[in-house]
Amino acid sequence: MPSRPLHFRSKIHIQGINPYVLIESRQALRLRRKGRGPIPVRVQLNGKPEIPWRINLMPRGDGSFYLYLAETVRKASNTDVGHRVRVRVEFDPEYKGGPMHPMPRWFSVRLVANSRASATWRRLSPSRQKEILRYFAGLKSAAARARNADRALEVLAGRRARFMAREWNSEPGEQTRRTQR
Repeated sequence: MPSRPLHFRSKIHIQGINPYVLIESRQALRLRRKGRGPIPVRVQLNGKPEIPWRINLMPRGDGSFYLYLAETVRKASNTDVGHRVRVRVEFDPEYKGGPMHPMPRWFSVRLVANSRASATWRRLSPSRQKEILRYFAGLKSAAARARNADRALEVLAGRRARFMAREWNSEPGEQTRRTQR
């Protein structure tokens, strides 16, 4: 039996550079009773966008979840960090795991040529691969593709750096300390 959508009001917060709304553990249980890890959902803020945005709720480790708010959703709803919003979240039963976007040739050629980065790519979770491929699919210019391919290959090869708004290959606890500043 499908779960009913959640409807609630909340304030948009920010963690690092990532705007989010907190989904309490009791709310998350209404969306999915079994399983662990991210929960695929469709979301609207203040009734926008018209077609609910697909995203995954990300676990916080205490039973609650972050609902990270993509720029697309915030622009459609004309909202930003600090705003109080009406949130509608529903479980996405049509979610399919694995990459949605094909790996672009401009990245795959360079990935195959870098054995260390290639090995790390194969060890990434399907959701992380999907996230990176979705990000690459949104890049418009050749310069942006080259710059992001360089950074992706660097972090996949083991270099400590930021890529896609997160620290890669950092010491345990380092990212937490940076976020709390």
